[in-house]
Amino acid sequence: MMPYHHGDLRRAVLDAAVAAITERGPAGLSLRDLARRAGVSHAGPVHHFGDKAGVLTALAAEGYDLLAGTLVDAEAETGEFVEVGVAYVRFAVEHRAHFEVMFRPDLYHADDPELVAARDRAGQALARGVGSMGERAGPDARITGVAAWSLVHGFATLWLTGALADDLTGDLETAAREVAARLFPDDA
Repeated sequence: MMPYHHGDLRRAVLDAAVAAITERGPAGLSLRDLARRAGVSHAGPVHHFGDKAGVLTALAAEGYDLLAGTLVDAEAETGEFVEVGVAYVRFAVEHRAHFEVMFRPDLYHADDPELVAARDRAGQALARGVGSMGERAGPDARITGVAAWSLVHGFATLWLTGALADDLTGDLETAAREVAARLFPDDA
């Protein structure tokens, strides 16, 4: 085994986890494989993360932070909630490994403080987007937020698994925009 020279073992292990999950999904992840990919001994990932769930916790927290930034940027750029939904779908496709882990609390330490804070930031970003809709959010913005999240999350999952009909699998953003506009037609 070659000695590790990168200087940031934590980042190298997380990058290795993204690659492994992209290839085989989260179930195929092992600390030995991550160590091999990062070019370190098996003890390296254990030292930084403790166990497989620790790696997945860090990956989920990173994913929630990335998602929060994506949603905030989309809302600031356009002010249109449909575009926040499109950004959510784009995030899911561009960060598939993170997305596959983030919504599987059975895989990680769901009570980890960093993860909880990151998940809350993403939830607050979505809630701010719903709040920006004003009266169009309806009498219960919380329910509107759940409806919006369900729609874009479901669409992203269907896209990623290839379950959509061929006529919807052209351009991702156009398809996501058309689907999101069904729920929020005034934004389209």
